[in-house]
Amino acid sequence: MVGFPILTWMLLLPLGGALLILAIPRDRTGTIRWIALGTSLGVLGLALGLLFGFDPAQPGPQFVHRWDWAPSIGAAYRVGVDGISLWLVLLTALIFPLALAASWTVEERGKEYMALMLALETGVLGVFAALDLLLFYIFWEFTLVPMTFLIGIWGGPRRVYAAVKFFLYTMAGSVLMLVAIVALWLLSRPLTGTGTFDPIWMATHLSPLLSPEAQRWLFLAFGLAFAIKVPMWPFHSWLPDAHVEAPTAGSVILAALLLKMGGYGFLRFNFPLFPAAAQELAVPIAALAVVAILYGAIASYAQNDFKRLVAFSSVSHMGFVMLGLAALNPLGVQAAILQMVNHGLSTGGLFLLVGMLYERTHTRDFGELGGLWKALPVYGAVLMVVGFSSMGLPGLNGFVGEFLALLGAFGSAALGPAARGLTAVAAFGVVLAAIYILTMLMRVLHGPLPERWRGLPDLNGRELAIIAPLLVLILFIGLYPLPFFAAMQASVQHNLSAMVPSVWALR
Repeated sequence: MVGFPILTWMLLLPLGGALLILAIPRDRTGTIRWIALGTSLGVLGLALGLLFGFDPAQPGPQFVHRWDWAPSIGAAYRVGVDGISLWLVLLTALIFPLALAASWTVEERGKEYMALMLALETGVLGVFAALDLLLFYIFWEFTLVPMTFLIGIWGGPRRVYAAVKFFLYTMAGSVLMLVAIVALWLLSRPLTGTGTFDPIWMATHLSPLLSPEAQRWLFLAFGLAFAIKVPMWPFHSWLPDAHVEAPTAGSVILAALLLKMGGYGFLRFNFPLFPAAAQELAVPIAALAVVAILYGAIASYAQNDFKRLVAFSSVSHMGFVMLGLAALNPLGVQAAILQMVNHGLSTGGLFLLVGMLYERTHTRDFGELGGLWKALPVYGAVLMVVGFSSMGLPGLNGFVGEFLALLGAFGSAALGPAARGLTAVAAFGVVLAAIYILTMLMRVLHGPLPERWRGLPDLNGRELAIIAPLLVLILFIGLYPLPFFAAMQASVQHNLSAMVPSVWALR
């Protein structure tokens, strides 16, 4: 595979599929669906090629493809993956075909829907593969357009409100990030002559020259964009509306992938570019993460809408991700990366299951559900496994990520004296998760079965095929997470080595 620009082909394939779909008459619905699904499966095949060709001992980016498209300003098309981005690229390649298969019943403007989904796949892959700040920003903003249309056109009754809110929140943070990127480029000009957008060069040559105050402001400018996307409390209010109003596939993509762009941004750019600010702000970030863990769990328990409960649970679960990142040690950061993958599998699975149930009942109100285990035993069994995964039950994937994130935070030198107190409070979020997940299972599956649900069909072959890969990975990661940690270890340690060793060493 040496010399083959596999990442570039992964980016071009869904974009080409989207353009091909736009050229097909809209009445050829079956052809459009199969082209979309086949294209995304092709991307998954290329992603598996990345996995099998990846060298876990190499800390730097691999499969790099570069083209200097604007050398006069130091801008380049440069893509690659390392142990930090590998699993997020693979998660993206897996989730999109599942989301497209779950969209098989979309009838209204199906041509445009499938084209937008494939375009969105290009954008998300580009965010995780970009090794140039300007290119990263272009892909970051590109994801905003198709997702806004997916929510605004195919969403629920309040879809326009949710789409506009999503767009404005994300754009507000993105503007500040662009200002920070331009500032870094201007600061690099005296050192390079033309300026550069290469974050690896900046981390090595420019960051040591920045004053603590400059690092703090630049960290905050990048960090606001990423905090909104995570979303960190109190920047989370766009999330429940967007999740609830989005179509099923849109909710899956939001939860499984777009939220990860925020956590990835902190790790990829904020920490290596502004190490002094990262150490200074580690405790405030961890404190906000703990608030998110508790707030998201309590808000989830208070919901009467199945989908809204899952949406608020994302705020809580991503709090564990940010707590692990704030630990600034290899254990916490590796746990955070794995937890991003875990959240994509479990919460993506929950949104798929919510959508499958809604197609049968046309309601998400817990007050109208109940007793469904009697009518849908297969659905009930799957919901229990995915729910227990989200709850963090030992033996399933969620336990591994959350437990190690707490362990990394507990021993964090960066968090100092606050480490143990923050970790103890965050651990209570696991108890709250058990409460709202078990309550959800009780309200959906147990109790008397309403008469109108007695003839509901259980999961069909297509739906089982969609959910099966998630179940396999939920069990595999829960029982044997070693390969995931092995692939990311060298890259995480290299990424954190820009900071003072005594700060990120696990104690």
